Amino acid sequence: MTTEQYHGRSRRLGVRRRLSAAFTAGVIATAAVLIAPQPAAADTPWLDVSADRYATFAVPAAYVQENLGTVSQVVVEGNFGPSASWAEFGLTRRGDVWSGVLGALEPGLYNYQLTADDTLTIKDPTNSTGVASNPLLSTFFIAGDSARWLLDAPAGTGGKIETLTYRTRNAQRSAVVWTPPGYAAKGSKGYPALFLQSGDGVAATDWLDLGRSKQILDNLSAAGAMSPMVVVLNNADASDDKELKDLRKAVTDNYRVLRDPAHQAIAGVSDGATQALRAALTRPGQFGYVGWFSGTSAPTIDRKDAKAINRGVKLLRLYTGNVTDPAHNPTYRLTKALGRADVRFEFDGVNPDGGATWTTWQENLVDFAPRLFRHVADHGPSPGHTQFKGEFNPPPAGTTPTPFVTEDGFVTFETTTDFADAQHVTVWANVAPGGSWLRLPLTRDGDRWRATVGPLKPWFYYYRLIVDRVAVKDASNPTRVTTEPTWSTFFIPGPGARLLADVPAGRGGTVESMTYTSTVAGQDRTALVWTPPGYDPNRAQPYPVLYLQHGGGQNYTDWVEMGRAKQILDNQFLDGDLTPMVVVMGNGNSSNFNSELRENIVPTARTRYNISSDPSQQALAGLSMGGGQAFGVLRAYPGEFAYVAAFSAGFGSGTGVDVAAINDGTKMLRLYVGDQTDFVYPSFMASLTTLDNLGIRYEFDGVTPGPHGWDVWQKNLIDLAPRLFKR
Repeated sequence: MTTEQYHGRSRRLGVRRRLSAAFTAGVIATAAVLIAPQPAAADTPWLDVSADRYATFAVPAAYVQENLGTVSQVVVEGNFGPSASWAEFGLTRRGDVWSGVLGALEPGLYNYQLTADDTLTIKDPTNSTGVASNPLLSTFFIAGDSARWLLDAPAGTGGKIETLTYRTRNAQRSAVVWTPPGYAAKGSKGYPALFLQSGDGVAATDWLDLGRSKQILDNLSAAGAMSPMVVVLNNADASDDKELKDLRKAVTDNYRVLRDPAHQAIAGVSDGATQALRAALTRPGQFGYVGWFSGTSAPTIDRKDAKAINRGVKLLRLYTGNVTDPAHNPTYRLTKALGRADVRFEFDGVNPDGGATWTTWQENLVDFAPRLFRHVADHGPSPGHTQFKGEFNPPPAGTTPTPFVTEDGFVTFETTTDFADAQHVTVWANVAPGGSWLRLPLTRDGDRWRATVGPLKPWFYYYRLIVDRVAVKDASNPTRVTTEPTWSTFFIPGPGARLLADVPAGRGGTVESMTYTSTVAGQDRTALVWTPPGYDPNRAQPYPVLYLQHGGGQNYTDWVEMGRAKQILDNQFLDGDLTPMVVVMGNGNSSNFNSELRENIVPTARTRYNISSDPSQQALAGLSMGGGQAFGVLRAYPGEFAYVAAFSAGFGSGTGVDVAAINDGTKMLRLYVGDQTDFVYPSFMASLTTLDNLGIRYEFDGVTPGPHGWDVWQKNLIDLAPRLFKR
C-alpha cells in the first residue's frame, strides 16, 4: 500500500501505527512474545496456500454472522495489488462459506485482514501469525527464489532478538536489538552497529513482523554476505535528535558495539529516512553509513558543508520505489540537490515494481546491509532498477478523461465530483495475477477520489467504480460495454499485448451487424460478423466459417467489446497466421441453442455471406455457457462442425454419446480452461476423465493462467483461430 493508504487504513480501524513510549511494555515484554504465534480460535483454517502459490480463502458465514451481523460483502484486504499495494479481494458467498482463490502469487510475505461492508474488520482467528502493532493483521509466506532472503534460517543458526529498555526525556522507551550468530555479551572485540529506524505509520516491530528483518539478517550472515554487526530497530521521531542520542548511548552501554562513527550506520523508512539523512547532513561524522528508504523530506543542503559531509560519511545510499511511492518525487529532488551541493551519494535506482511497501523495503535492506563496514566493488543500482525520468505528476484533477495511462503502465483513476460525500471508493479491475479482480482503494482528493496504481503490464483492462458498495460507471471514461453498463475499459499497448491492439486504419477486417429472425425467441435478433480484409462475396470458393459464442450473462456484442475479437483476428490475418474466414458471433441466450444455431443463425449467415456449408469448413467455439453449447451441438449433431472448441466449460455426462461419430466427424476438438481461480476448473478436469473413459479424441495443452474471465478467453481465441481450417 502507499503511505497514504497505510495511514488511511490505520485511521479507519482506529489503530495507532506508531507506538508510544509504552509500546514495549504492552507489546514486547520479551523477545519471545514478539515472535510468538497467537492461539488459533478455530480449527479449520480459513486460508490454504498451495505449493503452486494459490491462496484459497474460505470464511464460515456463520462466524461472520455471529461476530459482524448480517453483511452484504466480505473482502480480504492485503498487499495483493500492483507493486504490492493494499487491495481488496472480494469473496463470494457459496453456501455456508465466503470463499475465493487468488494467485498465482509472487514469492514473498503477505499480510491481510477480513473486512465486511467496508468498515467491519476482523482478524483471521485460524492463522496464528500476528503483527504486534496491528492485532487485526495476519501473515503468510510464499517461498521462491526471489524471496530466499526472507526464509527462516535453520534452527540454532540465526541471530537473536532482544528488547532494550532505555530512558529519554524522563520517559522509558524500548527498542529491539538483533545480535549476530556467535555474539557474546563479553569479549574483547566490538561490533559495528546499524540503527534501523521506523517511520510515520510504521512501528519498529513491523521491521520484524512485516519487514522480515530477522530472516534477512540471519540469511545474509549465514551466506557471509554481510559483516557481523548489531542491528537496532527503533521508532523514529524525525524531530528528536536527543532520543536518538540517548538510544545510541544505551546501545553502547549494553552491547559490545564500537562507538566511532566509522562503525556506526543508520537507515530508515519514511520519517526514519529523514532522521538518518539529517544525521549525515547537519552533523556529519555521527554515522559513517547512511541509508534513505523511501524518505519523504530532506533538510536543506548547503554546498559549504559538502567537504565535511564527504569526509565523515563513507556511504550515503538512496532508495525509492516507483511513481506510486510518495518518496519518488522527493528522492528525485534530493538527488538533484545533492548533486548541486557536490555531496557524494549512491542511488539504487527506481524500483520499477515497488511502491512504499514492505516488499520494497525488504529489498532495500538486502541491498544496504552487505555494503556496511566492508569494501564493496559495486556501487551501482540493483539489477532491473532504472534511472529517474523526472518527477511524476498526473494531470490536475478534472482536466483529462480517466484513466490517465503513462507509457510505462502507471494508471491514474479519478472520479467526478459526484461522490464527494462518499465514505469508501474503490476501482474493481482485472489487475490481479492472471486477470483476476481486485478492488483498489482510492483516496479522497478534494471533492474527488483518486489513486495512481501500477505498473500494469500491456493488456486490455476493464473496471468499474465501487462507491459505498454500489457499482458505478466511470462517467469520465467514454468506453462502454453493452451487457455491463457499469464497466469501462482501457488498453495498455506493448509487445505483450500486440495482438489486442488496433491495426492501422483501413487494414483490418470489417465487423457488421446481421439481423435474423429467431423462431426460438419469436423475435428478430442480431449477430456480429467479422469478414477478413479483402473479403470477396463473389469468390468462387466459399470462405470457411467460425461460429463464436459468448457466455452466460453476455450477448453477441461481448466478443467484440470485451474479447477484442476484431483486433485478434485482424492482427493474425495481417501476420499471415489466419486462414481467411468469416466469424459469426451470434446471440446464444436461447432456450434451445441447437435450434437457434442450426435453424436461424447458420441459415441466415449462409444467405448473407459467401461461406461454406461443408462440415470440414465449419467451426464452432464458445466460452463458459457458449462452450457448453458447443459441446451440446457436438453431442447431438456430431460431424456437422469439423472444428469444435470449448473455453472454460465442461462436457457433461458420458451417457448417450456416439463416440465413433464424434471421432470420425471431428478434425479437432480443442479444450481450454483457466487455472484454479477459474471456478469451472474442477468440473472441467472431471470432463477430461469422462472424455478419456469414452475414448473421444481431444486436444488440451494445459491450463491458461487466469480466472473465469476475458484475460483467459482472449488468449484462448489467440491460440485457437490460427489452428482452424489448416491441413
